[in-house]
Amino acid sequence: MIMRKNMVQILSFVHALILFLSLFLVAKVRTPCVSDDDCLEAFLPPIWKCVHNFCENI
Repeated sequence: MIMRKNMVQILSFVHALILFLSLFLVAKVRTPCVSDDDCLEAFLPPIWKCVHNFCENI
């Protein structure tokens, strides 16, 4: 029974670690653009602009 409890804790930790690290991977994705029209349209902030050929929120 103790071994099963440890396995659950380890799997929970690994799952949380994967979720935590995926936040940084998603944050680093940059969308290439030529003009502001290529970036996401947002009605509320953040506003996306094309800066140095990549979309960035301003």
